[in-house]
Amino acid sequence: MPNTIYLTRDFDQMSALAADLVEADIRSRLAVRDEYVLGLATGNTPTGLYKHLAKAFNAGRMDPWRVRTFNLDEYVGLPGENAQQRTLHPESFSRFMVSELFGLLRRPLLESNVPWGTLIDQDDLVRALAAQPEHHRLLGSGPGRAVAIGDGAEGILRMVEDEVLTAYEKKIVDAGGIDLHVIGVGERGHVAFHESGIPFDAGPMMLVELDQNTIENAVADGHFASVDRSPRYAVTMGAELVYRARTVMLLACGKRKTGTVIDSILGNVTCEVPISYGQRFVQSGGNLVHVLDETAAALVSACREEIEARGCSIVDVRDQPCESVSDLAFRRDPDTSRLT
Repeated sequence: MPNTIYLTRDFDQMSALAADLVEADIRSRLAVRDEYVLGLATGNTPTGLYKHLAKAFNAGRMDPWRVRTFNLDEYVGLPGENAQQRTLHPESFSRFMVSELFGLLRRPLLESNVPWGTLIDQDDLVRALAAQPEHHRLLGSGPGRAVAIGDGAEGILRMVEDEVLTAYEKKIVDAGGIDLHVIGVGERGHVAFHESGIPFDAGPMMLVELDQNTIENAVADGHFASVDRSPRYAVTMGAELVYRARTVMLLACGKRKTGTVIDSILGNVTCEVPISYGQRFVQSGGNLVHVLDETAAALVSACREEIEARGCSIVDVRDQPCESVSDLAFRRDPDTSRLT
C-alpha cells in the first residue's frame, strides 16, 4: 500500500519497528544500487530509531560508506562569534546528530549534510533585511513566516539565497534525491521549520522567521537561557521538498500529536497543517509510512473504518513480540519494492 499506518505500543516498539523498516529499505536498495540517500530529522522522537540504526550499522548489516544523509533543518542565530562556534553549540542540530547517530558509528557514513544555517550571522542578517526591504517579503498567514529573497538582493541576503538555500537543494538533486525521509510532526502540524501557515510554494529550501511561541518554548524547555539568546531564524526544507522523497516515514508519539496526526490523514490538504501535504504525496504515487505509538494513534484507532475507506492500510502490532515485528519489517512487495 502507498499509505501504511503502523500502530505500536509505546516509544520503544515504535523506535524498533521504524528502525527495522528503514534497515529493510536500505538493504533492499543497496542490493541494486551503489548508494542510498537517507533524510533525517532532529528532536526527541527519532532518537530511539537512531540508536537501533547505529547498532545495525555497527553489526555489519548495512555498509555506512554507501549511505549519504541530509537533515531537514538548522537554526540561524545560535550563540557564537563564528560558524565553527555556532556549529559546535550544544543546541545545534549538527551537534545533535553527532550525539544521537553519527558519533555512535564505528565506521563513518559516506557523507552527512545538515542545512548550513550556522554559516549565517544573525545580526548581519537582521541588518541586511532592514537595509533591503524592497528585496525580500514575508510569506505566511501565521506568526512564523518564510523570508522570500528577491533577485535584486545583495550581500548576505544573496549569499543566503544562493549558497545556503539553493545550494542545499541542488546537492540533494545531484545525489539523486532522497530514498527515505524520516520526519516528525510538530504540535500544530509543522514539518521541520515549515511552520503552520507558510504556503507550500514558498520554496523547496526556506529561510524562516520563527514565531514567538517557538522561541519561548525553546527557552521553557531549557534549550536556551533566555529569549534574547534563542535563535530567531532557521533554515529548513519546505514540505514540498521533504515529500519529493521516494518514501516518507512519519514518527509520532505522545498525546500532543494525537489531533495533528488525525487532521493530517482525514482533514483537508492545507498549509495550516503542513504534514497534510502527505495526502498529495500519496495521490501522486509516493510511499507514506506512519509509525505511531498508542497515544498518538488514539484517534486513528477510533476512525479506522473511515481511514481504511480512503485506501490506507492500518497494521496493528501492539500485541506482537519484537521478533514478529522485525519479520514484518523485512517483508517486501516484489512488484513495487516498497515497504509493506
